Amino acid sequence: MLKMRFLLTSLITTTFAMAADGAFGAAIGAGMVVIGAGIGIGLFASAAAHATARQPEAAGDIRTTVNLPLFLLEGVAIIGLVVCILAVVL
Repeated sequence: MLKMRFLLTSLITTTFAMAADGAFGAAIGAGMVVIGAGIGIGLFASAAAHATARQPEAAGDIRTTVNLPLFLLEGVAIIGLVVCILAVVL
């Protein structure tokens, strides 16, 4: 619940900050990036928790397998936010 609250707060803050400059499209894009990344990270974490609950002895392997896609997903989200911010600046 706390993660969803943080996600919505960051979405609203980013949208209003960018919309104030007249770049409403970039604000919507940044919001979509944040929502997409939040959903993706939540699905990965949920799948890892379910897999660990089913096979506790494989927790180390599951954690190792999940880390790389999570890092890549966060990287893509950061790149998407940078592109939206550059659309406002340039």
